[in-house]
Amino acid sequence: MVDIQKQIDYWIHGAEDDIITANLLIQEKRNLHGLFFCHLVIEKAIKAHFVKKTGEVAPRSHNLVYLSENSGLEFDDETHIFVGILMKYQLQGRYPDYSPGLPEQKQVNEYFRKTKELLQWLKMKL
Repeated sequence: MVDIQKQIDYWIHGAEDDIITANLLIQEKRNLHGLFFCHLVIEKAIKAHFVKKTGEVAPRSHNLVYLSENSGLEFDDETHIFVGILMKYQLQGRYPDYSPGLPEQKQVNEYFRKTKELLQWLKMKL
């Protein structure tokens, strides 16, 4: 039997660790890796919601749209678009022939800010 709270805690603690890593990477202008970690932050937080809703172990998927839809989460249009943007940066880390291009530093900083806000919102909703 799955220990639901243990699974939720696992995903949230992972997201909290990864937001620190994303921040460090972005501060050092390691933006591609930083944005990859922003994706991981949101993926893990959404997986906590999946576990809470379904009572099952989270799927081995990195698709934020799929995960959020199957977690019962409803995002406003702006957040839905942002989740789609983050999806671009998880592919680079997994598929070396994929290159999404990097935004300017100001935009990277804005994506990080939005990641922190979305993480807080997702934690609040648990």
